[in-house]
Amino acid sequence: MITVMRPYIPLADNDDSASEGEADLDLRPSKSQKKRESTALQDLGAELVGLSRDQLKKMDLPDNLRTAVRDCQRFTSHGAIARQMQYIGKLMRSIDPAPIHAVLDEIKGISAAANARQHALENWRTRLLADEAVLGEIAHDYPGTDITHLRQLRRNALKEQEHHKPPRAYREIFRVLRELTQEATDDADDAGTAGE
Repeated sequence: MITVMRPYIPLADNDDSASEGEADLDLRPSKSQKKRESTALQDLGAELVGLSRDQLKKMDLPDNLRTAVRDCQRFTSHGAIARQMQYIGKLMRSIDPAPIHAVLDEIKGISAAANARQHALENWRTRLLADEAVLGEIAHDYPGTDITHLRQLRRNALKEQEHHKPPRAYREIFRVLRELTQEATDDADDAGTAGE
């Protein structure tokens, strides 16, 4: 056997190109990292599929993703659902998941803002039951509110508490107050987008 010796050719003096290539390798995500990110996006897609229509309306999603989620909600076949979830995961790679996470956290009641709103509404309801003068504040802050209806709900809630009955009116007051604040927030958002 004959061994052929190849001559040694030194690299150019400027060795920056080799170190840049090595640096690029360090900055690229590993295969495992890509897999974890892909799985996280598929899980996020599965959470979207689990939402109701009203909750999905709160999401700012691209049309193709919204359609894919709605389609997946219609499917009953396990295979069709699995394929659609893969497709949703693929679509999720092209969007920023942070806003979706924020809205999902709020829907789940995890966010501090949602908890603060919940507590503020509960305190408002408690103040209303303790003092009828709060109706004047509501009328001032939220013109167009049916104060007569709220006054009746307040009376009914107090009777329920007095007679140890189920708190139907008590819950209804909370719902009305929540709708008032939500409408005010929506109106402010609409005014803000119209001014842009």
